[in-house]
Amino acid sequence: MKDRSAVDTIRGYFYQFDYSILKLLQLFDHNDSIALECIEDVDICTATEVTAVQCKYYSGTEYNHSVIKPAVMYMLTHFKAIRDEGKPVVRYSLCGNYKAGQHKLTLPIDVAFLKQHFLRYSERKVERCHHDELNLSDADLAEFLSVLDIDINAASFEDQFAQVIQELQTTYGCTPFTAEYFYYNNAIALMRELAIQPLLVNRTITKREFLKRSDTSSVLFNEWFVLKKGEKAHFAALRNQYFSNLNLSPFERFFLIEVDPVTLVRSDLKDVLHMLSKKWSKTTKRDGNSSFCPYVYVHGLPIEELILLKKELATEEFGFIDGYDFQGADFSVKSIAKRATYDNEIKLKVLNSIADLEVILGAVTKTREVYQFHLENSYFDLANKAVKHVKIQLKKLTDIKVII
Repeated sequence: MKDRSAVDTIRGYFYQFDYSILKLLQLFDHNDSIALECIEDVDICTATEVTAVQCKYYSGTEYNHSVIKPAVMYMLTHFKAIRDEGKPVVRYSLCGNYKAGQHKLTLPIDVAFLKQHFLRYSERKVERCHHDELNLSDADLAEFLSVLDIDINAASFEDQFAQVIQELQTTYGCTPFTAEYFYYNNAIALMRELAIQPLLVNRTITKREFLKRSDTSSVLFNEWFVLKKGEKAHFAALRNQYFSNLNLSPFERFFLIEVDPVTLVRSDLKDVLHMLSKKWSKTTKRDGNSSFCPYVYVHGLPIEELILLKKELATEEFGFIDGYDFQGADFSVKSIAKRATYDNEIKLKVLNSIADLEVILGAVTKTREVYQFHLENSYFDLANKAVKHVKIQLKKLTDIKVII
C-alpha cells in the first residue's frame, strides 16, 4: 500500500507540472506568466486577469463533494480577503481527474448547492457555515460562483502528457522524440526548480523565459524525467533513437566520453572502449575500402591515467592509433585519419585532447557524427552545424554500455 501511495503521489506531482507546462505553452502573450504554489497550485497571469487553479490527480479516487470542499472554502476565504483589501478580482478553477463519481455533481451549481455541500461543516459535533463566518451574503456567494470554474472531468494523466508533447512539437517544430527528450525533459526540471523556491517572486515565470530556458541541445539526465520514464525505458529510447542502426554507413564517428577521475575504474573504461570498437567498426576482409573504426576522446582523464590506459591496451594487443607517430611528434591528421582495415588491425582511434579533436573534425571531409556523453555540463560545442552532434548526459560511465 505504501508503494502504491508513493507512486500516486509522484504521479500527482507530474500531473501538476504537466498542467503547468501545458498552460504556459497555451498562453497567447509571451509576457504572460504562471506562478507555482502561490494562491493555488498554479496561478495563470495574463494582462487582464489572474486565475488560481487547484489541479489534482485522483485517478484512484471516486468523486465526492467532500474531496473538493476544503479547496472551495479556501478559495472563498481568499475571495473575501482580496475584495476587502480592494484588490483586483481573481478567477478560481478546480481541476481534477477522478476514477468515477462524476455524476454526483451537476454543473453549474447555485448558491443553495454551494452552501449545502461545500460550505457547511461540523466541528466538535457543532454545525458551522463557512459563509456565515466570513459574513458573506447570498449575493456575495453568487458573485463568487461567477468567478469559480469546476472541472471534475479533467484529462487523464496520459492524455494530458500527450497534449504537452503535441504543444511542444508545435512550438519548436520538432519530432515527438525531440519534444519529449529535449524540451519536455528540461521543462519538467524547470517546473520542479520553480516549485521549491522559498520566495514567491521566484516561483513565477513568463512564457518567454520558459521557452528560452527549456531550449536545450542536450538530452539531460534529469532525475525527475528519468523517474517518470524509468531508467531502463529511458536508456532504451536513447538506444533506439541514436544507436540501433543495423546497417552501419562508413561515416567518421566520434565518441566523446566524460569520466570522473576520482571514481574512475580503469577496467570500466576499457570495457566501454572495447564495446565501442566492437559495435561501431567494420574491418573484415569483405569490407574492403569501406572499412572504418570510431574515434574516441575521454574527457576528464588525467594524462598519467591516459598513458597507463594506452599501455594496457598495447600490452593486450588491442590495435589503436592516436595521431602521434613518435615521441615528441606533433599531432598528425594524416596519421590519425588512416583507414582501419583487416590487415592493419586498427580497432580504435584515440584522441588525446579537445584540440586534437577539433583539428581532425575540421580536416575530415567524409560524413561526421559526434556523440558526446557528459556527466554535468556539456564540455564541447561544435561550430559546424552540418555535422551531427548528439549530447547525452549520464549519471555514470557504465551507463554508456546500456545505451550503445
